[in-house]
Amino acid sequence: MKNFNIFNTLALCLFFWLSVVLVSLLSVNYSSDNASAMPISANLQHQLATEGSGSKPGSAESVNGRIDPLAGSHAAQVDKDTKRHTEINGVLGKGENFALLLKRLQVPEAMRPVIIDNFRDTLDFRMLKPGDRFSLVIDEKSELVRAIYESGLLNIHILEKTGDSYLAGRQSIPIECRTVRLSGVIDSSLFAAFGALGEEPKLMHAYADIFASKIDFNTETRKGDRFELLVEKFYKDDVFVGYGRILVGRYANEKTAYNGYYYASAQTPSGYFDDNGEALGTWFIRSPIPFGRVTSRFSLRRKHPIDGKVRPHLGIDLAAPRGTPVMATAEGTVDYIGRKGGFGKTVILKHYGNYHTYYGHLSRYGKGLKKGSRVSQKDIIGYVGSTGISTGPHLDYRIRHNNVFRNPFGIKFKAKTVLTNKDLDLFMVSRDKIAELFNLQANETILQVRQMILAEGNTIYFL
Repeated sequence: MKNFNIFNTLALCLFFWLSVVLVSLLSVNYSSDNASAMPISANLQHQLATEGSGSKPGSAESVNGRIDPLAGSHAAQVDKDTKRHTEINGVLGKGENFALLLKRLQVPEAMRPVIIDNFRDTLDFRMLKPGDRFSLVIDEKSELVRAIYESGLLNIHILEKTGDSYLAGRQSIPIECRTVRLSGVIDSSLFAAFGALGEEPKLMHAYADIFASKIDFNTETRKGDRFELLVEKFYKDDVFVGYGRILVGRYANEKTAYNGYYYASAQTPSGYFDDNGEALGTWFIRSPIPFGRVTSRFSLRRKHPIDGKVRPHLGIDLAAPRGTPVMATAEGTVDYIGRKGGFGKTVILKHYGNYHTYYGHLSRYGKGLKKGSRVSQKDIIGYVGSTGISTGPHLDYRIRHNNVFRNPFGIKFKAKTVLTNKDLDLFMVSRDKIAELFNLQANETILQVRQMILAEGNTIYFL
């Protein structure tokens, strides 16, 4: 029994010392592994810190070095071919000019006149609009590399350094011109009918302007009247950017059908002509407001809406929102401008053939207009108001011929131009080509597609 106890004691001692040795060995291995791992971890952290130093989460800077102008910062630095470039981006604000934009974006002061002076020949600073985008690249020597000014999709102006000088110009833009046929039927008004097509109001005004001397769209449109037109529509990457010319317009009612074909030549200013080569434009257009509501017609006996007395009303009252532009119905000179009793603010124009036109109850006059000023047909000579004796905003429009007032909508004026000889022959050829296209493929909307380049010196007409 004694020997058995001795044996157990020796076994326990041996197990104890084996455990101590084993724990020591494990401790040594763990310390060795941990020591070798530390440099790797440190190197990885250093590598991540180095690679991430140029772009932090939540910062304004992106991978390519551009700055979001709305993020509050204006400049970013880019490592490129071991050279450090700084790019500045911004948007022209409301009421801001180009010089103020450069200042706000903290473009170096000495660089600002360089940019302005070199852009001057290609960029019209008077035509800049809020929302236009500007970007600038500066090299490691703080010198200008490139500047870009973008106004919409079609006006991109670039200034680049070439050697010791700078070269500025407008970037060429590929665009697509689609010749499109549009048509509709009058239900309530021409305005509503065009609105149903989803087209912009400027196209409707341009169409109405073609027939301004033939049709008064305030009083002569009727339900069921039809209109058609062939117009150029420009696109950039399938995005609509604007209307070109209306090539032909048609308007038909129960009695008459009018055609207006666009034509221009070296001898004839551009305009619209009927099938026989007679200009649709006459010496006087029918109405000084294309879309106004007739509230009172020409009459020798009318009960006045304010004092109730019966007296002649020697003009036409056209109701329209206050501030609506009023056009000169013919070329002439300002014979009178100022207040005129119950007519309030009034403009009187003198025209050829001893004609005078009157525009009463204006809210204000056309810019720069004074007695003796020359005006062209359709120039803005004032704005609809309610000055003088008036029940609301409207225009009192009158025509006096040889000292006798005439009904403005009852006078038939002669065409300004009638084509003859060779010019008439050329027009007929042009008319037939347009008519052939217009009458072709009646169920198609897009009749022709052309690829074009909008470049500096290559002028394209836009409405």
